[in-house]
Amino acid sequence: MKKLILLVAAVLFQTAVFAQTWKVDKAHARLQFTVTHMSVSDVEGNFKDFDVTITTTKPDFSDAKFDLTASAASINTGNDMRDGDLKSDHFFNVAVNPTLTFNSTHIVKTTANHYKLSGNLTINGITKLVTFDLWYRGTIVNPMSKANDAGFQLTGTVTRTAFNLGSMYPNAILSDDIAIKADGEFAVAK
Repeated sequence: MKKLILLVAAVLFQTAVFAQTWKVDKAHARLQFTVTHMSVSDVEGNFKDFDVTITTTKPDFSDAKFDLTASAASINTGNDMRDGDLKSDHFFNVAVNPTLTFNSTHIVKTTANHYKLSGNLTINGITKLVTFDLWYRGTIVNPMSKANDAGFQLTGTVTRTAFNLGSMYPNAILSDDIAIKADGEFAVAK
């Protein structure tokens, strides 16, 4: 019994020692999307204003929890007229739903440094459970800060009409699948 108590205490201590919160380095991060227009061309965009936090107790991030918040009004496709339409009640309705959020609920390691990350995605006031592919690109010592930096890439697809985005547009005009790609460097929060 004494050995069991010591083992449990050692595991809890190790977990408590490593438990860390990581914050995104916004200068080295991007949250972007791609949608197909008229079945013949891709239109890319991004959200300029977003924040991501990772909490984990394991150095391989196999128990990581990701929390993202993005300003819907920061959407940018490089076309002011299109961006205005995307901010309207036809799409993101930023006056009513100013933020998009993703809060992970589950992470599963699939291969070395690759995971399936599931969680609740809220867009346009609608929350759906989604799963993305997550690539942990590794942790390095940043030569500038001398602190650890971790890199991640998230990819996947969400369905536009599930979030009532541009529901009046048929798939032939605007693809229902929206490709998501996010890249970021993270440092331990101070």
